[in-house]
Amino acid sequence: MNKLCFLIFVFLNASFSESYKILVSFPVPSKSHKILGDGVVRHLVKAGHEVTYITPYPANNPPSSLRQIDISSDVNAFPDVINLKAILQKEVNVQDWRQFFAIVTRVANGTLSNVNVQRLLNDPNETFDLFITEWFFTEVQIGIAAVYDCPYIWVSTIEPHWVITRLVDEYLHPAYNSDMLLGSSPPFSFYERVLQLTSQLMMTAIKVFYTNGIEEKTYTDVFSPLLAKRGKVLPPYNEVLYNASLIIGNSHVSLGQATRLPQNYKSVGGYHIDDVETSLPEDLKQLLDNAKYGVIYFSMGSILKSKDMPDEIKTGLLRIFGELKYTILWKFEEALPNLPSNVHIIQWAPQQSILAHPNCILFITHGGLLSTTEAIHFGKPIIGIPAFADQFTNVDRMVKKGFAKKVDLSFTLAEDLKETIVDILKDPSYAKRAKELSFIYHDRPATPGAELVHWAEHVVRTRGAPHLRSPALHVPLHQKCYLDLVALLVACFILIRIVLRKLINLLFNRKKAVTKKKQN
Repeated sequence: MNKLCFLIFVFLNASFSESYKILVSFPVPSKSHKILGDGVVRHLVKAGHEVTYITPYPANNPPSSLRQIDISSDVNAFPDVINLKAILQKEVNVQDWRQFFAIVTRVANGTLSNVNVQRLLNDPNETFDLFITEWFFTEVQIGIAAVYDCPYIWVSTIEPHWVITRLVDEYLHPAYNSDMLLGSSPPFSFYERVLQLTSQLMMTAIKVFYTNGIEEKTYTDVFSPLLAKRGKVLPPYNEVLYNASLIIGNSHVSLGQATRLPQNYKSVGGYHIDDVETSLPEDLKQLLDNAKYGVIYFSMGSILKSKDMPDEIKTGLLRIFGELKYTILWKFEEALPNLPSNVHIIQWAPQQSILAHPNCILFITHGGLLSTTEAIHFGKPIIGIPAFADQFTNVDRMVKKGFAKKVDLSFTLAEDLKETIVDILKDPSYAKRAKELSFIYHDRPATPGAELVHWAEHVVRTRGAPHLRSPALHVPLHQKCYLDLVALLVACFILIRIVLRKLINLLFNRKKAVTKKKQN
């Protein structure tokens, strides 16, 4: 009887649940961004929604409820300028905002002009209930929400930062919130606080006086004709820009900090991690099972490739790895000769399954947020070797949380890494702290994927979730800073000063007149 009641309940629940048409866009041609986009799509499809997915990495044999808009022809828009050798030899300046903005603009424009995307946008019969798009240093894609007259959600692929919170609320305070590119985390020194403030002011000026104008022109040029075909007028750029319903953040307090965030910023970090643990290939399983002293897993991610390291660094790493008693599993993109017996090269690594294995005792990583999230998920200490972007901030934050050590990417990497490996593995506090943070990470009211689906559905059900929006968006800067009050107080002070001066002069002149009269 109980089983029958349960089946009836499940049937009724499924009958009353509603399927929505959702457009998801993750156009950045990078494997780490693909993983996050695939995670969003996987959870929405699993929840029964019809999903259209703009992606440079279309999957083979997708489910019937998933339609893929293939933009793989735009992969070359993201040039291969970021590699380990170029960074080490100072051939590329990863902090050059002009070069970076040119790249992200090329990606965004390439996506919007792609023939398959244009076919989708030009179909007047196409409708969507929700648009979910990745934020990646450009906002021009908001015009897609205007085309379909539907609410939209940003997905932030990194920890909360002021550049995106400004779109739904206010700037995060630079005295205790990290700029995504400065490579430090609070508490800040005086010098670091000055740098944080300076960076925020400079980037604001760049956006206001340079990039916003370029993006607004692209927005108008691309989307005005599309709206005209539908018999509509394109809304002003700023009206759509500040009309986001929600930000879904790939973040969690166990990884970051207890940042003051608006109601429509939802942290669901870890949603990309598979709900069901994938089994290891048999050869890898035997390797990890039989590792007497444990396995150290070494990967520099998907953008940075170990094969691009200078030969002297690769030779030095193999030498120091061979001197360790541990089994070394190195994600490397090509075969390496003369491997020590304890070093094993794999060109493709099922990272989550490797980290999940109890014999994996240390993760050496570039410090990307996906990797650090997976380290916390599986409770593994890490050694971070940051190279660019938010990796420096991520690693600095992990070091301050007590489960990581940092090694600089330099020509002395091998010797520095060996010393750090010995230090971190002989001190049990790092592994203990990783387990503590993993408990905090997992101790949630719902899984990250379930939260993601809930908030996406909530936005549709409530027609854009206006009740979650911050009133700060509608308060002018001069009112936020009480500049009008300051102006009033200054005016009052000046007025009082003038009145007092006139009274004093009047009294002084009267007294002078009386004195003169007496003398006469």
